[in-house]
Amino acid sequence: MRAQEPTSARPGDAAVILDDGTIEGFVGGVCAESSVRAAALETLRDGRTLLLRVLPESAEEFPEAPGAQVVVNPCLSGGAIEIFLRPVLPRPVLFVAGSTPIGTAVAELARFLEFDVASSSMDGAAAVVVAGLGRDEETSIRAALDAGVGHIALVASPRRGPQVLDSMGLTEAERSRIHTPAGAWIGARTPPEIALSIMSDIVKAIRLDGLTAGSAPAPVRSATDPICGMTVLITPDALTDGEGHYFCGPGCLARFTGA
Repeated sequence: MRAQEPTSARPGDAAVILDDGTIEGFVGGVCAESSVRAAALETLRDGRTLLLRVLPESAEEFPEAPGAQVVVNPCLSGGAIEIFLRPVLPRPVLFVAGSTPIGTAVAELARFLEFDVASSSMDGAAAVVVAGLGRDEETSIRAALDAGVGHIALVASPRRGPQVLDSMGLTEAERSRIHTPAGAWIGARTPPEIALSIMSDIVKAIRLDGLTAGSAPAPVRSATDPICGMTVLITPDALTDGEGHYFCGPGCLARFTGA
């Protein structure tokens, strides 16, 4: 977005950082690039946009940007850059168990809310709605728990729901992942209204409570450059001497190896 001399990056430069830390495109030299990669991976994990400012240790005055994350890069030769990071994530996956009117309404509303509605597998689902209304509920709940689903909504009355769970011999941790009665209390009566209450609860869990909306990228390991002290991501294209040391750029690698 902005750049201050001396820097090789220019406003308008762009890149894509993949979930393994590799980069396609250009956002500056290797020192600035490493800081951008690390920040980009964090946005993929939390799903939030970020304004990143990369400054050298002896940073001169740079235009203020309230709310920006500032990184002071020890190996930056000078200049400063400001980059907007926008995570592009897959749609959250919802699995609906049960072909009842409520289950159908939940699936329809979820698609409108830009969820992917799965029908064959619970793997990777952010949430599962069990709407069988007495049919195969225990089997669906057990399958969702075994698949690692973080939010399981059981459509049942305040009296029947706990009875179903009591009969399953669940651990405390398993039971904490199951929500019954399903949905936020809004006085819903019709299937579409009940679907609205259920999806409101699921959206809240994703946006406010930290529910993972699908598969988050695995953490990328990092190392400290032994020459400049910079944090380096251990990605497939990271510079290394083959002895377990990683470097921010060719200059530090050459100084370390004496090449």
